[in-house]
Amino acid sequence: MLISNIITIFVNSFSWRCFKNVIIHLVIIFVMIKKILAVILISLSCLSCNSQQASGDNSAISKVQDDVYTTRSGKHVTFTFIKHASIEIKYDGLSIQVDPVIKLQPETDYSKFDKSAFILVTHEHFDHFDKEAIATLSDDNTRVILNKRCAEMLGKGEAMSNGETLRLRDDITLEAVPAYNITPGHLQFHPKGRDNGYVLDVDGVRIYIAGDTEDIPEMSQLKDIDIAFLPCNQPYTMTPEQLSRAARQFSPRVVYPYHYSETPVEIIKNLLSDTKIEVKIRELK
Repeated sequence: MLISNIITIFVNSFSWRCFKNVIIHLVIIFVMIKKILAVILISLSCLSCNSQQASGDNSAISKVQDDVYTTRSGKHVTFTFIKHASIEIKYDGLSIQVDPVIKLQPETDYSKFDKSAFILVTHEHFDHFDKEAIATLSDDNTRVILNKRCAEMLGKGEAMSNGETLRLRDDITLEAVPAYNITPGHLQFHPKGRDNGYVLDVDGVRIYIAGDTEDIPEMSQLKDIDIAFLPCNQPYTMTPEQLSRAARQFSPRVVYPYHYSETPVEIIKNLLSDTKIEVKIRELK
């Protein structure tokens, strides 16, 4: 009986000591895990901050998209869709900027872009004509080409009127074409004869930049257009239905709706689904 009691006391004492040791070890392990987790969380936070700073450094061009086409001589024409009506066209080491604007949201830092060989401006409205953007993109060799009103406002540049043509290089030509409103009550936004659209021929790739216009009859005279930028936001330009009618007048290979704000441009794909015209939607609100 005495031996049994001694064994029981020993076992109980041993078990309690083991239990205490287990608890102590668990506490130590828990403290170590907390420290490790804290280090991991701090590291992740630093990575996140660095990522946000890197993104902020490239905010001017972080969301832009590029599409590339091949010219007849095998060179590449690259379109960078900046915003709204602002597009960069790159070819053979040259940068061509269309309607560059800084302040229109999202704000664009054009100092991060290459200096332009050519800057095209369609008309005087704030979302197309920006003196600061033109100055930022220009150097001594830049040619700024505008409609007459914008040339007067800028105090320099080469003014083009509807129907005029310029040869910018042996393999690049530019034609100014009409851009105006035809809907009653909207005629004051873009009067006939004031503003320009442009047809830019880059080594055989024919690009129609419509500017602010509706589905005007002059579009039926456009020939062999590969890529067309057509605006879509009433009351200032076209509805999706008007854009569809405009595209059918000259049947470009590819249509990019642009200048579209909150217009549901996805429906244009359905409106042109019975044609061979490819509709590409990019961030050009």
